[in-house]
Amino acid sequence: MGQQVYDQLKSQGEIVASSPLYNTLDPIARDITRIVQPQYPYPIHFYIVHEKDPNAFAAPGGNVYVVDSLFYFVHNREELAGTICHEMSHLIHHDSARKIKHDEAIRNREIAGAILLGPTWKEAVLASIIGNLDSLHFSRSEEESADLTGADTCAAANSNPWGLVWLFNDFQGAHFQTPPEILSDHPDNTDRIKALERYFSENPATFARFSSNPKTATPLKLPDNKSEKILK
Repeated sequence: MGQQVYDQLKSQGEIVASSPLYNTLDPIARDITRIVQPQYPYPIHFYIVHEKDPNAFAAPGGNVYVVDSLFYFVHNREELAGTICHEMSHLIHHDSARKIKHDEAIRNREIAGAILLGPTWKEAVLASIIGNLDSLHFSRSEEESADLTGADTCAAANSNPWGLVWLFNDFQGAHFQTPPEILSDHPDNTDRIKALERYFSENPATFARFSSNPKTATPLKLPDNKSEKILK
């Protein structure tokens, strides 16, 4: 399933083989992977992809995709790390595999019905494509759980988990043609912020050492030149 997601992105010319943005991503990914890899049975790999709207998502098998525009949307290192920690929580929880299997079963039933009604073979094949990124949108409970596990992961990686709260505040009022995975089909941002704040308060041994003030955040050093090499 993860290979199908990769093949879809590659065929669409979205995977970036080389970019100065990897210099920003790699140390953050390395710190977080150190925490997550022991909890996940497959090697974790990161790829930058080129899309218009800021986003990040994790696919079954361990590939984590970070959209280049996300680097220029977040305000600091902690917001970027928080997004990645959240998405990698879906790996830990195996949400991606479960969701795609669920969608595959629905799609197979639709194909079977279409064949009985006599569509062309081409239509049946097109209907059967599993590697659709819409399959990586999760339920309210899955997203709430990923928020909390993501906060734990960030704290363990010594990245301020308040970055997730700051990120949700930044998303308020933002308009996207395609909502980022971290927002799609999710509970309201205000509810998620309250849930995280409550979780931080209830677990002072883990979170009390981190500041809630965004003025303490670490600025991202991004290249002025966004030139990228797309993987063919």
